[in-house]
Amino acid sequence: MKIVFLDAKSIGEDIDLSIFEELGEVVKYDYTSAKEAPERAKDADVLIINKVEINEQSVGQAKHLKLVCVTATGTNNLDKAYLDQRGIAWRNVAGYSTESVAQHTFAMLFYLLEKLPYYDAYVKDEHYMGDTSFTHFAKHFHQIADMTWGIIGLGNIGRKVADIAKAFGCHVIYYSTSGRNAQPGYEQVSFDELLSQSDIVSVHAPLDENTKDLMNAEAFSKMKSNAIFLNVGRGPIVCEDALADALNHGTIAAAGLDVLREEPMSPDNPLRNIKDSEKLLITPHIGWASVEARTNLMKIIYGQIKEYFK
Repeated sequence: MKIVFLDAKSIGEDIDLSIFEELGEVVKYDYTSAKEAPERAKDADVLIINKVEINEQSVGQAKHLKLVCVTATGTNNLDKAYLDQRGIAWRNVAGYSTESVAQHTFAMLFYLLEKLPYYDAYVKDEHYMGDTSFTHFAKHFHQIADMTWGIIGLGNIGRKVADIAKAFGCHVIYYSTSGRNAQPGYEQVSFDELLSQSDIVSVHAPLDENTKDLMNAEAFSKMKSNAIFLNVGRGPIVCEDALADALNHGTIAAAGLDVLREEPMSPDNPLRNIKDSEKLLITPHIGWASVEARTNLMKIIYGQIKEYFK
């Protein structure tokens, strides 16, 4: 069996992939362009990919290809009709990063809520040395107990965030983007109710026809002026021009993003010009990427290949 990683570097160079050598010949490419894909996939029995487009153009010459494994939950890059036509199986992975993404959600929240950029700089700039008081009160922050936390998309990650938020004493509400998924034990509200009532709004939804551009200018205008917005779902759920305007005009207090419409970040991104770290925190799509989550991801992929060929 020949196993080909088309974008191995997307998993991180610190993750040991030697276990796959137990299954057959392993070839790893850091990244693969659309132009390079046909030649690199040509002799593969199994392709392990993240963002590479899999379609007739990229794998049409791969006559031995039997299985495509996506090292992610989303499968928008697979031409499933073509794969079905060829009898090529595909697998994705769900649930491997729930704890990691939930943790990152709270990391972003507390960074913004407690004005940590300001207080970190205050001490490192040595203003705390010789201060008149042991506590510096220049920036006010509030505890999240008794705040309302609105969750958009109550899947595995959304429920994990909801449970942790409840442990902090938050009142948790959620909006189902499909309108079909009632979750017993959680309070479901309309989209407008969630926006107007929430002190914290976090997005954990997939990208589909119900969520693309969901957070637009109208949506931000309905939020509280002291609200914090967090997106750890998918970038195109948010209209970035509208978010930039909302932050610049004080429509909302702050935003934390781990995903953008274009990744890596485009020079044309309107959020690029917001340098105030108390208003905006952007992390480079790292919420899923704890060492434990990435290790778990590759163990699942290994198991999928082993099970398929068993």
